[in-house]
Amino acid sequence: MKIKFYAPLWGNTLPFEKFCANVSEAGYNGVEMDLPLEKKQRDNLLSILKDHELELIGQYFQSFETNPKANLNSYERYLNHLIGAAPVLINCQTGKDYFNYEDNLSLFQLADRLSKESGIPITHETHRGKCLYSAPVAKKYFENLPELRICLDISHWCNVHESLLEDQEDIVDLAISRADHIHSRVGHSEGPQVNDPRAPEWKDAMSAHLKWWDKVVQLHKANNKDLTINTEFGPYPYMPTLPYTEMPIANQWDINVYMMNLLKERYNP
Repeated sequence: MKIKFYAPLWGNTLPFEKFCANVSEAGYNGVEMDLPLEKKQRDNLLSILKDHELELIGQYFQSFETNPKANLNSYERYLNHLIGAAPVLINCQTGKDYFNYEDNLSLFQLADRLSKESGIPITHETHRGKCLYSAPVAKKYFENLPELRICLDISHWCNVHESLLEDQEDIVDLAISRADHIHSRVGHSEGPQVNDPRAPEWKDAMSAHLKWWDKVVQLHKANNKDLTINTEFGPYPYMPTLPYTEMPIANQWDINVYMMNLLKERYNP
């Protein structure tokens, strides 16, 4: 059983070549990112990843269409586009929190079909504003879709439920049993990202997230199944900034590398 770590492209301001060099030097296995639809641009990015021996997790977040049918068509287009790049995994911010059950169900069914046809795993992220935005809503999909696999970004649920989910342990455990990918961002009751997980005031939030991730790792080890982790602390507005200056109060890159090394030591000593 292997655990591989991926850096988020989200928040990067460096040329892609330099970014990939930093990712490789830091000890990541790859990058989680979207791909431009324009072929020349896409191929150039894929070539740079290959040059640095970095794997790709394809990222879908473009669920902008408010009409369910248009959203489904766009979803299929982007998923096929990512499948064409042969990533190790595709992670999706699927659907909308205001779509009805059947409309979001169509998206899950489409992703399942494309995953089976291509052989590329597709996970669905527990993300605010999307179809798995809350624990009780996600539970309904879990109970009716036994093959549904997720990216556990439980920081969002902490924010949505304004708690560390102490009163929803059963649903959290169900989500953990479906997790094949982790976004290791630490959230809290009033937001999806603490300002710095190294700060002692976030000890309780950090401990809660580590316990959840520990359970995912234990399940994967028991089933001899590989696991992927994206250290997805983000930039502004996830990262708090000083008023007027927009100066971030912590360094996104340093935090993500810290999280990777912390989890490598915890799970691969």
